[in-house]
Formats: sequence, structure tokens, C-alpha cells
Amino acid sequence: MDERLFYPATERNRGFIGDVLSEFLPQNGLVLEIASGSGEHGVTFQQRFPGICWQTSDPELSHRKSISAWVKHQGLITQMPEPLDLDVQKRPWPLSDESRTSLEAIICINMIHISSWACTQSLFEEAGNLLKKNQFLMLYGPFKRNGAHISESNFQFDKSLKKQNKSWGIRNLDSVSDIGMKNKLEERNIIEMPANNLSIIFRKN
Repeated sequence: MDERLFYPATERNRGFIGDVLSEFLPQNGLVLEIASGSGEHGVTFQQRFPGICWQTSDPELSHRKSISAWVKHQGLITQMPEPLDLDVQKRPWPLSDESRTSLEAIICINMIHISSWACTQSLFEEAGNLLKKNQFLMLYGPFKRNGAHISESNFQFDKSLKKQNKSWGIRNLDSVSDIGMKNKLEERNIIEMPANNLSIIFRKN
């Protein structure tokens, strides 16, 4: 049975996200992807950046099975480690000593608006603990700017998220950046992306 999951949004945005990553990623080392979902991003970026070890993770078993299936399908078993069973709120995160030593960046795509605010806080707290000076945490997704939605589609999307779960919703970038500053992660780059999304680079002080 093919356990691969397919997400249309991933197919649309992976090229654009990869272009941003190409500006910031080092040539080698380990990148930890939080909430990897289907695994489509992970295998795409592993292929695009072969010098990097792309470590996927997800708390959902069905997602981890999909990631493993994608890794196998793309012939990346020798390059990519198995996905980690990682819930951002369960700390410390289950990284080996070797992974902690070789960690260069943490990537989190389309998570913080479909999880509680406590998850965002945990993400920054643990990223602040793991990352070394000048390394970065990158977030991708929809954000409010100055407390306001940047498009009507984002406003409608936010309403639909809150109907599904009252703790979900598009976050205000200023609030996210405040959490970053408390954990020595400073907002350095804001890159406008298609479909009213942003990529944000937070550097460790």
C-alpha cells in the first residue's frame, strides 16, 4: 500500500520556499524540519540541497509513514534519516547528540496557524536552546502585519481556522517576533511570498 500523502499547497509552494532557502542555507550540516506533514517538502529540499542532511519530524504517525514512503519513493533512504516523533511541546526534543552538534537551521512551514499559541512559544524556546549564534529559525505561512490581515483571503482563511479550532488562527507577526526576542532569536528577514504568505528568518543572537 502506498502510504504517501499528497498536499496541493506543498506542490505549489515548495519551489518558492526552496528559492528562499537557497539564499540562507549553508553548504552542509543538519536542518531540522518541524511539522513535516506529508514529507513532500523534505524530499524536495533534500534533493535540491544534497550537501544538507534534512531531518524531518512530525507528531502524527500517518505523517511519519508518509514521510518514510516519500523518502523510499525518491530513493533517498541513504541520505535522509527516519522522521522523528517530535511534538514541539514535549521537551527536550528527541535529537541525538550528533544531530545537536551538526544542527545548522530549523525550518517550520505552515504550522503555527494550525496549532495553539503554546506551540509557537515552545517552538521558539527550544529553537533558542538548540541553535548557535547566527544560526536561524525560518517560519513560512500567513501572518498578520501590525495586527491586521494583509488580504481578504487571509481574513476568510483565519475565520475558517477558528471555526475548526478556537486555539488556531493566523498570528500577528509582531507577537511572534516578541516571542523570538525573548528567546534570543531576532527577526532579520521578511520575504513576501506568493498567495499572501511570508517567509521569516529569525537569527540567534
